[in-house]
Parts: sequence; C-alpha cells; structure tokens
Amino acid sequence: MDNSMATAASSTLHSPRAFSALGLRGYRAYIVTFMLTMMADNIEHVVSYWVMFQKFHSPALGGFAVVSHWLPFLAFSVAVGALNDRFDSRRIIQLGALLFILASAGWGYFFVTGTLHMWQAMLLLVLHGCAGVLWTTSSQMLLYDIVGPGALPSAVRLAATARYLGTLVGPGVGSMVMLTLGPTRGILLNTVFYLPLFCWLIRAPYGRHYREDCPPPKRAVRGFADIVQTLRDVRTMPILTSMMALAGAASFFIGNSYQAQMPGFAHDLGHGDPGVAYAVLLAADATGALIAGIVLESRGGIFKIRPASATLLAMAWALALFGFAWMRSYPFAIAFLFLAGFFELSFSSIAQTLVQMNAPDAMRGRVLGLYNMAAAGLRTFSGVTVGLMGSVATVHTSLAIATASFACVACFLWIDSLRASTFARSTRDRDPTRTP
Repeated sequence: MDNSMATAASSTLHSPRAFSALGLRGYRAYIVTFMLTMMADNIEHVVSYWVMFQKFHSPALGGFAVVSHWLPFLAFSVAVGALNDRFDSRRIIQLGALLFILASAGWGYFFVTGTLHMWQAMLLLVLHGCAGVLWTTSSQMLLYDIVGPGALPSAVRLAATARYLGTLVGPGVGSMVMLTLGPTRGILLNTVFYLPLFCWLIRAPYGRHYREDCPPPKRAVRGFADIVQTLRDVRTMPILTSMMALAGAASFFIGNSYQAQMPGFAHDLGHGDPGVAYAVLLAADATGALIAGIVLESRGGIFKIRPASATLLAMAWALALFGFAWMRSYPFAIAFLFLAGFFELSFSSIAQTLVQMNAPDAMRGRVLGLYNMAAAGLRTFSGVTVGLMGSVATVHTSLAIATASFACVACFLWIDSLRASTFARSTRDRDPTRTP
C-alpha cells in the first residue's frame, strides 16, 4: 500500500459510521450465514468436549483438542491465502463447510454406535481444524470484496460480534440440545446449521471473478516458499508486523485453550450442576465480547484504530484471564470471564482491521493467510502452555503463567508502538510537507 492509500485508509478509520456495513445487502446475508456457522462450530465444541471429558477425563486430550484443531492453520493458512489470490473464495469456503458437516456427522456416528475411542476423537478434531483453515482466511477475503475499505471497520467489528454471538448462542443451544435430545441427536442436528452458508455462496455475486480491474496474479501457489516470501514482504510494513506479532503472541501463550479446559474449571469451582456451570462460564466469556461489539459499533468505534489501542486492550484481556485463573469464587470467575470477552473482541477487531486496511491488494490473500497463521495457527502451542502443562501442575497455574507471559509481550509492543508514534509526530513537526 503506497502513502496515499495509507493516508486515505487512515482518514476512513478515524471517521467510522455506526453499523454502516449493515446497509449493504450482501453483508447482511454474509453476517447471518457467518453467525450460523459459528454457532454450529461452537455447538460441536460444547458437545464433543463434554463427551470427551466424561469418557476419558484427560487434560492431555483437552490439550490435544487445541493442538490438532489449530495445527492446520499453522501449516496451511498462507497456502489457503495464496489459493484465494488466484481462485474463487466462495468455492473454498464451501469446501470448508462440507468438511464441517463431515466432522459433525462423524461424531454422531461414533455416538450412535458407542465406539468412540481416543484416536477417533483425535482424527475428528484434526478434520474440524482443516475445515476451519479453509473457511477463515477465505471468509476474510470475501468480506473485503463485499464491503470495500469504507465500511471495513464496521464490517470487521460486526463479524467479530457475530462470531461471539455464535459462541454465546452455541453453548446455550448445545447445552439445551444435550439436555433435551442428547449428544447423539444434537450433534447430527448440528450439521443443518452449516447449510445456509453453503447454499448462499452458490450464486453470491462477490469475489475475485467479479473484480474487473483486478485480474488474478500469475504466480503459482508454492507452499512453504509462500510463507517465506510473505514474511519478507511484510517485514517492511511496521503496522502489519506489529499486529501479527500481537496476534501471534496471544495465540501462542493463550489462544482459546482455556475453553477446552473449561469443564475442568467448572468442576474445580464446584458450583451446582457441572454441566450448567460449564455452559455458564463459556457464555460469560462470549457475552462480554457480544456487549463489546454492540457498544463499540453503536458508538462508531470508541477506541482509535491504531496499534497502541490494540496492544493496550490486549494487556487488559490478559489481566482479566489472569484473575480468572486464580478465582475460587464462581460469581467472580464469571465476572472476570465477562471482562476477558469484552477486551478480546476489542483488541482482536482492531488488529484485524489494521491488517485488512494495510494489506496490498496484489497479495491480500497471502497477508491474511500469514495473519491467520499467527492468530490461529500458533494456538497449536497454547495447547501445550495451558493444556499439557495443566496435566503436570494444574490448569489454574498454567493459565496464570501463560497470561502473565503474554502480558509482558503486549507491554513491549505497546511501548514500541508509542515510540513509533512519537517518532512519526516529531518527523512531521520537522517536515510538515512529509506524508504521514
């Protein structure tokens, strides 16, 4: 992105209009199908994690649930981004939806037959991860094509809010399904929620084939070489570098590994029915994020879209989870998870917006793939920092260590962003004609 484009993007980010993305018909269809997919994704997590916990009682398997789910993002995100630079994003998303359906149907089969073994659970978790890597980067590519740069901040916030609304509704629906239909019928019903996304994308008029002024690049998809080249390309773009470092550190140290361990946290808190306590803890985290999305979007964005804001909010997220790790009071645990959800949506939506706005069009897919490799792929290792370490010590201790480590990294990036901002202001003061 050249200086004039960066300046235009910057002015757009500082004058956002509340709910502007919802004025676009295509975005309304996107957000509804996106939310249904996220809800189905989280219903599957709730049901499968609960059944695995009841059957195997293994913190190590909970850690593997994180590792196996996110490892495909680490290995294939940039490759999927490169595919999106050349091919139709809609078809790649549909392929991901089919794999999601296959994973849910697989759980249902093993529940019906009562033949679920640990290796089969591990295989289905990997399949689910492969579906996610096809869907995530491709959806972000399609999002930019639907709304363009003007409505992008609003679109990213609303998509993040929808993701957490799916996370909020998913545990509630998943718990209700387990109580009324049981895990078997519930997981089979879950396959239906992926169908609206698949059907809408058959003829949705968006994507690379509808860009008359942007032909696909001639370069081939080169696997690991794409990762190396994309790293070299973004190294000269400080905003992209800092946001990828922030997202990568959050994923490496924390990720969503504490959610896979939530049945253990609910058991240790010892508040009433452990199944209900589990669902409420998950819902508290998602509710905080949902409220954050509504508040931020209704105000047109409270926090400025800049690296310093993202890093400061990331530190607040880490501190909230650190407090949750040591809580022995169930009400206070809910409160800390609510704050964690609020701050997580706030910092992650700012980071993703900055990456989307500063990614060059010619390599947007690869840049988004690299961002997702950091933001999602490095969650592979959070399964070690929280899950497997939790089997050695306790999940409370491992989560506290992980959040404290991430807070130190976020603090360093915050100081660095302030230093860069001060340098930019001093440069402008010395040369007022210089483009910021």
